[in-house]
Amino acid sequence: MSNPLTRREFLVASAATGIAISTSGKLIAAATAAPERKFYAILSLGRLGLHASFPESVELAAKHGFEGLDPDAGYLASLDDAALHRLLNDLQKRNLKFGAAGLPVEFRKDPDTFNSDLKKLPATAAVLQRAGIWRVSTWILPCSDDLTYLQNFRQHAERLRLCAQVLADQGQMLGLEYVSPRTLWRSQKHPFIHTLSEMKELVVAIGTDNLGIQLDSWHWFNAQETQHDLLTLRGQDVITVDLNDAPAGLTLDQYRDNSRELPAATGVIPVKQFLDALLQIGYDGPIQAEPFNAALRALPLEQACAAASDAMKKAFRLM
Repeated sequence: MSNPLTRREFLVASAATGIAISTSGKLIAAATAAPERKFYAILSLGRLGLHASFPESVELAAKHGFEGLDPDAGYLASLDDAALHRLLNDLQKRNLKFGAAGLPVEFRKDPDTFNSDLKKLPATAAVLQRAGIWRVSTWILPCSDDLTYLQNFRQHAERLRLCAQVLADQGQMLGLEYVSPRTLWRSQKHPFIHTLSEMKELVVAIGTDNLGIQLDSWHWFNAQETQHDLLTLRGQDVITVDLNDAPAGLTLDQYRDNSRELPAATGVIPVKQFLDALLQIGYDGPIQAEPFNAALRALPLEQACAAASDAMKKAFRLM
């Protein structure tokens, strides 16, 4: 069997130049229309540092103009078939889509914790499948005090392969997020994966066909990557996307992962370049604000949701 990453190749997206014929019969170059936005802004309360029940989240998402929201596997599991059908119909009427579910497996710790969580994954994956949710994602800790890079790589490949195989049985994709701030990956003895190119190598090593990338403009920026790096992906290679900005007046050696800004708030991160690349590759999945911002968390729930919605709309207007 050929290598899964080789089959998918992470091809660079290319834009075609149109040609039209003028009334005089001469060939003239036609302006290439900007790609249509296919990705959709969702309300992710957890990423905003906020909390509400799933029914409350639905109301907040609809009220503040979001196009979807995070799924809640626990809530979905509590619904019988009739109740789930009513929920899905309600979401459709409100033009709300699901974002990606988080992988409910702690694969970063001891074997007993991992094996216990892995045993529960088939049931959770089945719950998500009932609701039509096929996007699942998780993040990779970019350092370790105990494992060398190679030891950590092998452990991640082995454990995430088992998770991906369970998800594959339900037709689900697993997106992996690299984490890039220097203050984090330098905080322990052994640095680990913290760039897109390294994450691609892990995808190859895992070797299943249902893997992709969870992108984050914050980590893309901290990894000093460019639009070119994003264009090495295809739309279907991206499972979900986080969007944010960085505090002004700091260097790459000073950014801390838990202190960010709402999308397009400071202009430090070139959000337009990031979003334009997503347009070019035809990404059609969820995108959510993830500011990890103390001032936002201190706001009343309604006000914080409104601020996040305004920020996403502002970012989208840059395209």
